[in-house]
Amino acid sequence: MNLIFLGPPGGGKGTQARIAQDQYGLVQIATGDMLRDAVKQGTELGKKAKEYMDAGQLVPDDLIVNMIRERIEAPDCANGFILDGFPRTVEQAKALDRMLDDTGRKLNAVIEIRVPDDELVRRITGRFTCANCGEGYHDEFKKPQKDGVCDKCGGTEFSRREDDNEETVRSRLTAYHEQTAPIIPYYESTGLLRVVDGTKPIEEVTGDLTKILEEVSG
Repeated sequence: MNLIFLGPPGGGKGTQARIAQDQYGLVQIATGDMLRDAVKQGTELGKKAKEYMDAGQLVPDDLIVNMIRERIEAPDCANGFILDGFPRTVEQAKALDRMLDDTGRKLNAVIEIRVPDDELVRRITGRFTCANCGEGYHDEFKKPQKDGVCDKCGGTEFSRREDDNEETVRSRLTAYHEQTAPIIPYYESTGLLRVVDGTKPIEEVTGDLTKILEEVSG
């Protein structure tokens, strides 16, 4: 089963991709991580990508698609994959389609986890972590049992990411909508798009996703 997961930052896409990966024996391919790994390992494609990155240029779409091809042909992708972070443009989507045709594979579904911007701002700006052990918390959804004390290690120092502020979050969301807006109708036209309500509790989102995956895996 070959899938694409679309969703805004803070929408739960990564969490749901990890759950689906474990449930169905798929491989989650986060293209940013894949790119960094290829550069670090010094593969032929990684060396080419590094030249662009060192020059401050975007890595060309065809190079990323070739990296994805190399990755999905690895033995651990025999059961399928979940693409996370790619494609971001219609041109990338078309290039991906061509590559999958060449390899005799096809996409089973493109799943968009949809969450309103205001809800995402609430989720992201409320996050904080224990400075000692890294345990994650939230102002509304997951407070420490004892105020100011980490449940896990008893630490009393907490930190927030500098970019978890409303202005930065809304800027990131604007970029996401601008990038993904054209992809949605493209995948709608192919009949592959499925939309999941990401405002529900994690377990309910997983349940909705499971129903879709059971339907498309046949």
